[in-house]
Amino acid sequence: MKKNIKALGAIILSAVLFTSGCALEEGAPKATEYVNDKDENDAASDEVSDAASTSDSNIIVVEDLFEPILEEIEAALASSEDASASASASASSSEEPAEIKEEKEEDKIEMVFIGDSQMANGRNDGTDLASLVSARVPGSVAYNIGIGGSTAAVENTTSNLDLESWTSNCFVGVAYALAGKVNKDTVFSTNPEVVEIMNKIDPAKVDYYFIEYGANDFFNKIALDNVNENSEIPYLHTFYGALNTGIDELRRISPNAKVILMSPFYGIYKDSNGNFIGDTYVVSNGIDTLANYARKSVNVCEVEDIYDFDCMFFTKCDLYLDTYEEYLMDGLHLSLKGRQVFARLLAHIPNWLEGYEPFAYMETDFIKIADFDPDEYYRYNKDWMQEYYPDNYERMQNGEYLLAPPQ
Repeated sequence: MKKNIKALGAIILSAVLFTSGCALEEGAPKATEYVNDKDENDAASDEVSDAASTSDSNIIVVEDLFEPILEEIEAALASSEDASASASASASSSEEPAEIKEEKEEDKIEMVFIGDSQMANGRNDGTDLASLVSARVPGSVAYNIGIGGSTAAVENTTSNLDLESWTSNCFVGVAYALAGKVNKDTVFSTNPEVVEIMNKIDPAKVDYYFIEYGANDFFNKIALDNVNENSEIPYLHTFYGALNTGIDELRRISPNAKVILMSPFYGIYKDSNGNFIGDTYVVSNGIDTLANYARKSVNVCEVEDIYDFDCMFFTKCDLYLDTYEEYLMDGLHLSLKGRQVFARLLAHIPNWLEGYEPFAYMETDFIKIADFDPDEYYRYNKDWMQEYYPDNYERMQNGEYLLAPPQ
């Protein structure tokens, strides 16, 4: 399905840095289940700067957080959007950025993107994460079924979990729809474009699932789990339980697919008057901070033995309070530049796994957002590669990497 790739000389890629807790090898040790376990969080916490401390004395509890509405932000920015940047992004995305081909070649690498507005954003003009990632992965096709406003967990207001009358468009609902367990025309009646794309997906042929949730679970005060907080909360009404359930379903229907779980993105919060409140490390919804939702997603990755992609902490780029305006539109949603940054990083997961790039690229690339160039080609120093990654260096010099020619 994946080979017979045509040379894509115009598409050049850099590499991605996994978080220290990602499951890179078969048989990786299982995690303890809860983010509040001290030994589990020490490694992740060490990655974060001292300013990102989430000690109880620094936590700011806000009962009614103001959630930016993506559609309103996009409308406000439409008249001032940098046309040249948008054109550049579209040109460097996929061959058909605004739509998915009706007929796919059998050798395509098939990638499915599932999530909330961070995934859905830009889908109409081909500047969404899915299109931008696909542009960087030779011979790939992307299906973006992100739904703005959706949660990983079943909403607290939804009590009926019977499959025959299922109505939730959460992550579990998406997984059940792909599995044919629920009626997707009913569940996604307000998202006909998602149904249209979903109809083109054959789960048996999917090579990669990219999953991203957390912000809406946070704003909707979804419980992190049903043990540390309240054992009476149904499993599917928890962030942890929903992610585990949905991922298990996807792995059942797509046994050969690789699953990448993205954490929720770092961001900042303002009140309705635009006054700064705090960032995702210190602002709590009354249950916990979004940073701990991110840590909970790492728990899921370790338990499920899947790939973890960090969007919260300081491991892949300098996303933080001093740089958020460089890549976020409203303190929460990725701008075009933000999507380009994370597309470059995300794309290196399949490019490494497909053998298009050396492992060294994935380990060493770190993006400084202010200096980011969407057309930049990341090359790791060949002398360092020869010293620290001799096998990678030899393969590169032998011309074995499509996207890393000999130096």
